[in-house]
Amino acid sequence: MFNSKFVHLSVHTDYSIVDGLIKINCLINKILTLRMSAVAVTDFNNIFSLVKFYNLSHKKGIKPIIGADFIITSLTNKISKLTILAKNNIGYRNLIFLISLAYKNRINNLIPSITYELLIKYRIGLIILSGGLHGDVGRSLLSNNKMLIKKNINFYKKHFNNNYYLELSRIEKVNEESYINLAMDLSYKENIPVVATNEVRFLKKDDFYIHEIRVAINNGYKLNDLKYSSKYSNLQYLRSEQEMCKLFIDIPEALVNTIEISKRCNVFLDWNEYHLPKFKLKNISEEDYLFLQANKGMKERLLFLCSKKNKKDIVHKIYYKRLYHELNIIKQVGFSGYFLIVMEFVKWAKSNFISVGPGRGSGASSLVAYALGITDINPLDFNLIFERFLNCEKISLPDFDIDFCMDKRDLIIEHVIKKYGYSNVSQIITFGTMTAKVVIRDVGRVLGYPYGLVNKISKLIPFNYGITINNALLLSPQLLIYYKTDNSIKKLINLSIRLEGIIRNVGKHAGGVVISPTKITNFLPLYYDKDSKNSLTQFDKNDIERIGLIKFDFLGLRTLTIIDNTLKIINIKRKKIGKEIIDINNITLNDKKSFLLLKTANTTAVFQLESYGIKTLIKRLQPDTFEELIALIALYRPGPLQSGMVDNFINRKHGKELIAYPDKIWQHKLLKPILESTYGIILYQEQVMQISQILSDYSLGQADILRSAMTKKKKNVMLKQRILFKNGAIKKGINANLAMKIFDLMEKFAAYGFNKSHSVAYALISYRTLWLKANYPVEFLVSVLNTEINNTTKLSFLINECKYLQINICSPNVNLSMYNFFIDECGSIVYGLGAIKGLNKDLIYLIINNRIKNGNYDSLLNFCIRIKSKKLNISMLKKLIFSGALDTIGTSRYNLLKDLENSFKITEQYLSSKSVGQMDMFNLLKDKLSYTNFFNTKYLLNWSEEYESNKEKESLGFYLTKHPIIKYLKEMRKYTNSNNTLKDLLSIDINNKINNFVVFGLVTAVKISITKYNNKVVIFTLDDSFGIIEIILLEKYINKYKHLISCDNILIVNIRIRFNFFSKSLNVLANNVIDITEARNKYLSKIIIYIQKKKVKNNIFKVLNYYFKNLPRGNLTLYLYQLKNIICKNDKKLIKKIKNIVPSNDFINKVESLLGKEYIELKFK
Repeated sequence: MFNSKFVHLSVHTDYSIVDGLIKINCLINKILTLRMSAVAVTDFNNIFSLVKFYNLSHKKGIKPIIGADFIITSLTNKISKLTILAKNNIGYRNLIFLISLAYKNRINNLIPSITYELLIKYRIGLIILSGGLHGDVGRSLLSNNKMLIKKNINFYKKHFNNNYYLELSRIEKVNEESYINLAMDLSYKENIPVVATNEVRFLKKDDFYIHEIRVAINNGYKLNDLKYSSKYSNLQYLRSEQEMCKLFIDIPEALVNTIEISKRCNVFLDWNEYHLPKFKLKNISEEDYLFLQANKGMKERLLFLCSKKNKKDIVHKIYYKRLYHELNIIKQVGFSGYFLIVMEFVKWAKSNFISVGPGRGSGASSLVAYALGITDINPLDFNLIFERFLNCEKISLPDFDIDFCMDKRDLIIEHVIKKYGYSNVSQIITFGTMTAKVVIRDVGRVLGYPYGLVNKISKLIPFNYGITINNALLLSPQLLIYYKTDNSIKKLINLSIRLEGIIRNVGKHAGGVVISPTKITNFLPLYYDKDSKNSLTQFDKNDIERIGLIKFDFLGLRTLTIIDNTLKIINIKRKKIGKEIIDINNITLNDKKSFLLLKTANTTAVFQLESYGIKTLIKRLQPDTFEELIALIALYRPGPLQSGMVDNFINRKHGKELIAYPDKIWQHKLLKPILESTYGIILYQEQVMQISQILSDYSLGQADILRSAMTKKKKNVMLKQRILFKNGAIKKGINANLAMKIFDLMEKFAAYGFNKSHSVAYALISYRTLWLKANYPVEFLVSVLNTEINNTTKLSFLINECKYLQINICSPNVNLSMYNFFIDECGSIVYGLGAIKGLNKDLIYLIINNRIKNGNYDSLLNFCIRIKSKKLNISMLKKLIFSGALDTIGTSRYNLLKDLENSFKITEQYLSSKSVGQMDMFNLLKDKLSYTNFFNTKYLLNWSEEYESNKEKESLGFYLTKHPIIKYLKEMRKYTNSNNTLKDLLSIDINNKINNFVVFGLVTAVKISITKYNNKVVIFTLDDSFGIIEIILLEKYINKYKHLISCDNILIVNIRIRFNFFSKSLNVLANNVIDITEARNKYLSKIIIYIQKKKVKNNIFKVLNYYFKNLPRGNLTLYLYQLKNIICKNDKKLIKKIKNIVPSNDFINKVESLLGKEYIELKFK
């Protein structure tokens, strides 16, 4: 492309991870700008970026040179550096082997390295650059070790001959010129060529400081740490050809040799073939074995199916015709082995009691998969089309997405590795990048910023997925203020922006596995983590598919774990009473109880059906059948919601709109069987395929090509398809104008059409969880709680759901609770100790095991002495007290806290005395460890309910037994004039219109955000103990109500609800906000306080008068009556009257603490 005089042969990208800042696309664009013809990427011990580098280079007309930098253990057991370039395809293969082996040959289990023996073994097709100052020859030259120089040179001349180059760089390193002079002497003497490099780490000179930060982040030190000195210089940027020529004007051959090496490096990678693994068989082909297994499985399936259907012969004929059609396609495209491999590991999972999903994605459309037991979805029941999964007219790799129980997925992966061999199987690498929050913390740490400051700035970045720092500055006003007013924070943010998106670390794809037909290193290099024996591919999942290898997705789905655990609980009970166990695969799909629950939108914890938006859609649609549940899943997406398709579907279902196939003007009777289940709406991609088949005689393979062109809006393809469709319709005697109008409707709906196979698969899992919730709600919810035991936010929602369903939740209790939630004999759910925030896991099991072995704990001291572990400290005890877990061994949480330090001291004394054989006071108690009466357990003044509630929330993450708003529920409902809860509100039928309501609740969180239109909004969370919602306060209301919106305030809010089509959720907007004090001022007529006659003349009355003086001003009158007895309030005497006040929560709480709850009354108008 360009007539270059120099080529860069030593470049690190950000994939080097240890150093390097350069993105592949930036590198290629810069090479083009500099008018260079080729470039080598030589990342440290990896070719992570190879596929991207190779493809983009060729696309842009740049020659890619493939290589890597290595650490080699020298002949004197010292480590040194060298660069290896692949000269040809054999060299590329050998480079792969060396890279893979280096990770198995780590120095001190840390640094990947190769040996000279490995270098000899895999030397063919490789070019070696000596490593300059840091190479073995360079170090021996600078140390003037003539014997070692000779030994090293002889090694390379013997094994590499003219494929070895002495590397020269001028980047102002110490001893650089001395080395160059010595290297040139050696070059002339031994006839070894020299080559110029610039050891490139970044694109521009001013990137040096950022690169220093990047290196410090990787190595874990601070930039100002004197123990570390930089190994890099600011000259290691991508110099131009002119700069390099000027730099080596005295050694022109070093420049010429870069061009020479570039010409010699010719790796041609053909990635146009698929490399499918083989299923191990003896004396039978994969195709024949698949045929036998599919027939065997179909026979078993039909035994079950025909027991439910009449006309057995017709059924058999239909199923076997479809089965053989699929088998023929599978054989034709050569994917028989793939089906057999998937069949084997699915069967293995099931035989080892590991839950497997019924199917997912287009793979659910395969009858062969159904016969083999890969899926449990009968595609003929739902008119699913096999060509949507595998099309012989447009071959692409098949992709079964298989869901497994989350807890046991690793067992299946381990089985596959063992079956197909460690050398043929690998899990897939992922690359972690410096995301907005992470890079702020990383940069702040290495620059020595105070932790508190860095933490504060990082927390101001919203948790939005994929958010950038620049976006965060728009969304977070406080962050923007800091950026504009504080120069040190501005520096932190600016530096972080420059590092954002850089590769930071490698990880493991949760469920991706590659199985290759031969050794996997015949296709790509492997990465081995220092702590793991299992390999990872050095290419990510996208690049693996680009080179023709096939990946298998072992997806972990928590819902399967929930279903599995729920069934275990149910079936244990059913076995005890002699009932047949439940098989979730055999439940009917028309359970009345399930659909009744569905139509009420009470779908919290039901797979795919628990968001606010879909609950709204459920209320409108009112699904009656499983087919409509399938449609619900397909309809709940931005496209259908915005297009009006959802409204048409719902109106047609409820008889508010005429059903047409598909349009009242442009329709055809042949389309009725295809569109009847969706009320004439083209909802699924499969319907597009069927219409083209029926109206225009497309094969299903051709129909899939049309479907793809329509959904991806391929204009050129669509022009050809219009002609094909029209001609086909005319041949079938269909009016051309009608055909084209229907084609236009197909094209319109195809843009929103959903893969029905996927929808069916999701709907089946949704239905199973719905069935369990409808028929076994306690068992189902306890399983969901255990799945989310470490997620306090979700636990809060689930506990509220239990309360809503009137399922009793028992507080955590050291004398009853286990680690997980469980159901007691009364049908209540007992809170799991494992759900208490920050409680040590080992401590929990100590508590449980001691109780099982020695019986219940009867006091705090008894508890402390019996546990006697270093893990039981004051902090852990406070968590147990505040959570309520010690309520059964103390008179109150207040008293337990008062006794805490004494119990701990006596425990230490007891353990110390016991160790030396002295028992003193404990002897007197006969060492029974029962000290219930040891402390003074008389009533002590308790703390306020609010304080206890807040401490419970601190310990559990939410309010369980002591929700502060409970005491105000009756009062608040008078203000709102409604018994509806927030949970009820979230499943209302808003019918896409604005709706106004009045709600109340406790504010639990407040945040400020900026909309995409650059408007500020306040978002606050309201909790009424039954449900939780986020309410948006628009900018125009912020100044008016901001004084009210703070955590722990109780508010009454006028709201309007609207549906957000893009986010598929409800937007709840505040119109008016008042707090409980303002509500009392508005809705109460008076306040009455009673005081017993005997207390009027003592200090209590004085305290009461003090409270009166601090009452807020308002519109109400307070009446203070003297009573002889609280039982008879009619016998009273007015002793004080205070006008123009309003009672605050603080005032009411103080009066209740002083006199008792029954001594104060709020009278409503």
